[in-house]
Amino acid sequence: MHKRGIFVSTLLAIAIHAPAQTNSPKSMTDPAAVHQSAVVIDTHADTPQRFVDEHWDFTDPLNGGMLNYSSAKQGNLAAQFFSIWVDPNQYPANASAHRTLALIDGTLEQVRKHPDKLALCVSADDIIATHAQGKFAVLMGIEGGHSIENDLGLLRDYYRLGVRYMTLTWSNTNNWADSSGDIDDEKVHHHNGLTPFGKQVVAEMNRLGMMIDISHVSDKTFWDVIATTRIPVIASHSSARALTHAARNMTDEMLLAMKKNNGVVMVNFFPAFIDENWRKAWAAQEPERKKAQQALEAEYKAKGLPVPYTASDKVDREFAAKIGRAPFNSLIDHFDHVIKVAGIDHVGIGTDFDGIPVPPAGIDSAADLPKVTAALMARGYTADDMHKLLGGNLLRVFREVQAASDHNP
Repeated sequence: MHKRGIFVSTLLAIAIHAPAQTNSPKSMTDPAAVHQSAVVIDTHADTPQRFVDEHWDFTDPLNGGMLNYSSAKQGNLAAQFFSIWVDPNQYPANASAHRTLALIDGTLEQVRKHPDKLALCVSADDIIATHAQGKFAVLMGIEGGHSIENDLGLLRDYYRLGVRYMTLTWSNTNNWADSSGDIDDEKVHHHNGLTPFGKQVVAEMNRLGMMIDISHVSDKTFWDVIATTRIPVIASHSSARALTHAARNMTDEMLLAMKKNNGVVMVNFFPAFIDENWRKAWAAQEPERKKAQQALEAEYKAKGLPVPYTASDKVDREFAAKIGRAPFNSLIDHFDHVIKVAGIDHVGIGTDFDGIPVPPAGIDSAADLPKVTAALMARGYTADDMHKLLGGNLLRVFREVQAASDHNP
């Protein structure tokens, strides 16, 4: 093995195992100390749109957002997978790649501008090495298979640019995979899960060492992925359907399948996915909310422009404010449920920061992530448990996916 590889592998072992071995027993029962000693990884934040559309800088004040450099440091967030999401309602299918590249560029530009604070990471080893240097680890995941425009060459190019996971669908069914977001819409042509090309996408992602993300996909697509992939998969931002009946959430049967697959499920912070009462109130607003969004689209269409996310998000935030915040414990209940069903080795954090109108009560930004650790430890989870949940589980899957690649992107 190359010397750097040996060094980084050693760092990884230290990061995962050392806290439980070297910290004093007292500090390992103190949630603040446990959180501070962990390599905290969030697999989903929609912040790149701010980089591109608002010309906002990651080191700037939050200005209404949920994640920036300062809040990440305050919350001991070590690594962030930034979501590269192309709104299919605003960009034509054959223009998905252009927008995808703009968002990738916007993210990479942040790293270029702040080499003293940020570093692009493309492996688990990179995350550990970057964290050891005191820098913030920047990673990318594409949200929605429509970004590849039915082209495996584009998929490979995104990997070469640093993308390390892809959510097979967003809320829209694409040409090769069904989504949970429109599965009941009779006007949408569905495929009964993955098409043959969809299975090729899964195989190529396995070959590349790109993590397969099953958040957003339909139930049948999920099971097709489980039957097709030869390596673990992730759910970058999904919660438990047994507690909150959202199609985006995972059934207990799915959670058990993720355990068998050795994958990891990242709990989403969106109130409509973690609190049943909030979900019902949000659903009841849908006709009125849709009308407001359509009026906004007409306004921008008259200017010949796509609706920027900041404008549509403002509408959603206004409607969410009428409902109020979901209880913080609803979020903790979902972590607890996923652990009880799938096991502590198969859970993680996928906040969906900057992609949701409001987080639950008590969570305003990444600075509040230590509250999750404190709440779970109050329920009896140990320091070792938290080190797994906060980042160790994702690092394990990331390493396994890349080890199974053919190392020839």
